[in-house]
Amino acid sequence: MTVLLDSDPSSLSTVLAEALQSALASGSESQLEDLASLPLAGRRDRFISLLGIYRLFTDPVRTLGDAARFQHHPAVAALKQRCEQEWLAELASIPLPDDLADREAADAMRVLAARDRLPAIYKWIAHEASWEDVVTFLALEGGPDAGFDDLVATCQIGLSAKPKLELATNYWDEMGNGDPAAVHTTLHEDLVSALGVPVLPLAGLPTSALERSALCGLLTTNRWLQPEALGALGFIELQAGPRCRLVLQAFDRCGAPAPAYPFYEVHAEVDPRHGRDWLDNAVTPITEETPEWSERVVRGAHWRAITNAAFFDDAAQMLRNSS
Repeated sequence: MTVLLDSDPSSLSTVLAEALQSALASGSESQLEDLASLPLAGRRDRFISLLGIYRLFTDPVRTLGDAARFQHHPAVAALKQRCEQEWLAELASIPLPDDLADREAADAMRVLAARDRLPAIYKWIAHEASWEDVVTFLALEGGPDAGFDDLVATCQIGLSAKPKLELATNYWDEMGNGDPAAVHTTLHEDLVSALGVPVLPLAGLPTSALERSALCGLLTTNRWLQPEALGALGFIELQAGPRCRLVLQAFDRCGAPAPAYPFYEVHAEVDPRHGRDWLDNAVTPITEETPEWSERVVRGAHWRAITNAAFFDDAAQMLRNSS
């Protein structure tokens, strides 16, 4: 397992990574036991630690190897819970916009999605950015739904009837409707290969990028947060289509190679339908059946919206400073 590291050797995320490596190499888990008493070195340390832990839940077992057995190690679970409790307290303190409070969940998500559907950074990418900046942005963005297939598969556990069928339909689209070459993950791999999209070191990423990457891990590795996960994932679908069209405009303007196109083309085409169907066939029936989920679904969408906004602001600043 290649672990996630920050540049600070004293950070908890670095200690976690080294403890996992040591446990694998020596067979002794004593270093893991020390994690519970070590302090976090700020929000960055929290998110990098959580990203490392979430990989134990989501990375292929063939890649993780024996590290997968530490997924529920008591010390790792305690660290995960400690980091998440602090983060959830921060998220819970952020009020919903007043104009969403009395709306049905699906309607509130539509309003929220329309509010910042086309951030300034996507317009800049489409019309002005250099090709180098376009590729760097794609490395930062990670695609509109990187790993979305596994997120949907996790979110549907325990659902039934129409909502479960909708998430199954969405998942099958992610699987290319049975065509291996059209699986969305494969299309993203083709994009990365065609453009030479780099893997950016965590030490160089803004904290907002780490939080955005970790959010879906927070929501899908905690079953009690299923309503929030349903809102956040549906919100991704609602906003992805128009943003993908702006990336395609950048490809046309800069002369991107043909293999780069299919990933963003398919999302530009199908995500508006996915977003609509997610609201009509999953959010609406489940919140009608379980009204107490309604505010929580909207809250999950709002969490995705605010983490997106912070990330896009920081990404724009980062790219402009490097130009």
